[in-house]
Amino acid sequence: MRTLVGLICAAIVGFSLPTTAKAEELRIVGTGDGVDILRAVGELYTQRNPQTTIVVPPSVGSGGGILAVGSGQEILGRIARPLTDTEKAQGIVAVPFLKLPSAFYVHRSAGISSLTGAQLRAIFAGNIENWREVGGNDLRVRVVRREDRDSTLLVLRATMPGWDNLVITDKSKTAFTTQEGIESVRDVEGAIGWGPYSTSLPEQIVVLSVDGLFPTDEGYPSANTIELIYNEKTVTPEARDFLAFISSPEAREIVRRMGGVPTAK
Repeated sequence: MRTLVGLICAAIVGFSLPTTAKAEELRIVGTGDGVDILRAVGELYTQRNPQTTIVVPPSVGSGGGILAVGSGQEILGRIARPLTDTEKAQGIVAVPFLKLPSAFYVHRSAGISSLTGAQLRAIFAGNIENWREVGGNDLRVRVVRREDRDSTLLVLRATMPGWDNLVITDKSKTAFTTQEGIESVRDVEGAIGWGPYSTSLPEQIVVLSVDGLFPTDEGYPSANTIELIYNEKTVTPEARDFLAFISSPEAREIVRRMGGVPTAK
């Protein structure tokens, strides 16, 4: 009898104890461009709003983010290319977040830190095959490129002189995500590639100046716009709150500090 009474009392006490609500995850899927910056902004938002945990998974590309949001699989996405009219007609809305300079970078073994625009074009066209030809070490150039629809490549073709019709050498490796491109250049001696700039890049590889201008210098010609997307049919109050937060002074300061230009308003 005493045992039964004890169990009943324990159950009553257990039911009366306050419970801690589990934080809801808000995933933002899509491009690998600007992912470090978005994660930093997300961490600050989560600190201020512990009921919502912002999660920024590895890249599935802008197209993957659009597909996930358009199908209702995810609430928020991240893209590095403009939405098409067809995508807009599905109810997908884009919110400007930041601009990122388009950077060229090399493995440290190349022995260089600056190239001219003409030298870059010659390297990616396959006309320069050894780093000593541009003042670097006696080492074979290994080109890492992105797929033709890569957002940074599209920006380079639109903004960098001579890139609009540049035919990239077929003696190259194709990387299919931003992270893969960075890792390929970081891990392969003599490698060169391109991608969105971030302040963490120089910790891993050498970011090049082009015609004397570093990607963060005024006058550097090429930058890509990163936007967050949602679907009018599925967007939640928590998602709208985070989209409002990215235009806050604190979020804009993180963007600047990490090498981007805030565009959220």
